[in-house]
Amino acid sequence: MASNGAVSDSGLIVSFGEMLIDFVPTVSGVSLAEAPGFLKAPGGAPANVAIAVTRLGGKAAFVGKLGDDEFGNMLAGILKENGVNGDGISFDQGARTALAFVTLRADGDREFMFYRNPSADMLLKPEELNLELIRSAKAFHYGSISLIVEPCRSAHLKAMEVAKDAGALLSYDPNLRLPLWPSKEEARAQIMSIWDKAEVIKVSDVELEFLTGSDKIDDESALSLWHPNLKLLLVTLGEKGCRYYTKHFKGSVDAFHVNTVDTTGAGDSFVGALLTKVVDDHSILEDEARLREVLKFANACGAITTTKKGAIPALPTETEVLNLLDAP
Repeated sequence: MASNGAVSDSGLIVSFGEMLIDFVPTVSGVSLAEAPGFLKAPGGAPANVAIAVTRLGGKAAFVGKLGDDEFGNMLAGILKENGVNGDGISFDQGARTALAFVTLRADGDREFMFYRNPSADMLLKPEELNLELIRSAKAFHYGSISLIVEPCRSAHLKAMEVAKDAGALLSYDPNLRLPLWPSKEEARAQIMSIWDKAEVIKVSDVELEFLTGSDKIDDESALSLWHPNLKLLLVTLGEKGCRYYTKHFKGSVDAFHVNTVDTTGAGDSFVGALLTKVVDDHSILEDEARLREVLKFANACGAITTTKKGAIPALPTETEVLNLLDAP
């Protein structure tokens, strides 16, 4: 599949939200209490998406707030090293960069414990937004963690509105983290409060169940989330691949089978790949054959990301993806 050409040719993908440090046990399959030690791993879904884009040769920027501390400076440095534009980053003098302790259970799934009371990302104010950068986005991607508390919620709504008015494709991955919300009801209400704005939405099978209240993962359940502004709804199914829904067609694309070590960042890698491929040509969203190729590419990105520990170190390059796609 053709690459997107040089970085300077491709449209800018702006990712909005949180970046934090995950502390991951040095051994897998233990509870946080049993862990003998922890490694620090940069993370935060929107930041992972931005780096996924640049790894694949696309153009990305991150908009969010970090603590003016060692960890905040480290995270800003990681974005820069990975070619992500940092002109949308602000630093908070008083609050710390968010931390999350994440344990990989024996089955490769994750448990979270968060330190955010409040963390810098929650304190981003609308007036701190780099509107010029946001207006230059061809795609604007976000999650729902930035909707939990003010002032970040207002900053999120403002950024979304500015991007939309400037003609950006709006992309939403709710990225449900229930422990961060006051209640399940509040999580569902706030995640749905901006639902009808996005043109591309990606949910996991678990999020689909949560948002619809149904334990069925089928077309009817997925299409209950459809709204008239939507161009593409995606449901990711882990090792079962993904399902796609547009106004005119629907279907599924199989996953690639790999030796999974850690699922962290797989969904972000998938989203980054999709956005990189469609940012300069939205017509792909209306052409099933081309969309299937893009989703196959995105599935390959997600699969590769699960073969290494941590999200950012595992995000693939275009060459790695093509090697997997070309494998017999």
